[in-house]
Amino acid sequence: MARTRGSWTGGTLTARSFLKPHQVATAVFHPAWIPPSLDPTIERLKRFRVIAGAVASIGVYTVLEGGFEVTELLENALTASAVLLFLTPLTVGVMLFVWRRTGTVRQLRVPLLNALKLLLLFIGCVVAMVMLVQWTNGSDSMLAIMGVGLTMMWMLVFVAYGAVRVSGNFFGTAAVHRCLPALLATVTSWLMAIPDLVTGDLHGLSLTMGIVFILGAPVTVTAIAWAEVGRLRRRYGIRLSTHPAGLPPMPSAMPPHAPSQGNPYARG
Repeated sequence: MARTRGSWTGGTLTARSFLKPHQVATAVFHPAWIPPSLDPTIERLKRFRVIAGAVASIGVYTVLEGGFEVTELLENALTASAVLLFLTPLTVGVMLFVWRRTGTVRQLRVPLLNALKLLLLFIGCVVAMVMLVQWTNGSDSMLAIMGVGLTMMWMLVFVAYGAVRVSGNFFGTAAVHRCLPALLATVTSWLMAIPDLVTGDLHGLSLTMGIVFILGAPVTVTAIAWAEVGRLRRRYGIRLSTHPAGLPPMPSAMPPHAPSQGNPYARG
């Protein structure tokens, strides 16, 4: 994981790149310091997890209730950002407490700070986008709307692609521990579903449909995430309960395009 050093974007952005917000989002929200996937199967599992997570975040019931509304999506985005701002550091903190007997926080300082920066950067972009949309909708000046409209559309695409990226790498926490993204995806999806279950808010759906669409997403995310964790344990000996400093070195016979994956936390 020597990729934690150097440029955030790996020097991939140019002036022309800013004409394509999805390219900028890829460079910004999947930085060069995030380690590559160990094998194609894990990468496919992550993609399936992202799709299931999108269902959990947007909610199929939103469409079924009476159509897809941008204002409701923005409200959900702000709510999800607040949840992530609280839940991600808390979950990582719990794991640091679990790992305390076999390693120190100091050994993980660089990847932890990078992950925190990525989390704050994404939440800041979401808040900026929502404020821009609200200001545009509340403006009476046609000239102002036209002038800001292009920026707003650019931001919408940028944040949407960024959300897909951070859902896969979960703010680069794989640089801390390979199993952390799967754990965070599981915890987040359940936390977003539990309030509806506790309050009995089925969003206008019948009891059966409400339970299916509220529980379906977190159950699916959990199954895929733990399949990912299980493969990491069986194939590479990476266990969630083990401090990254105590993990075995990655296999020496890596694909030609992948860098060597030794233990980056070992002392000396």
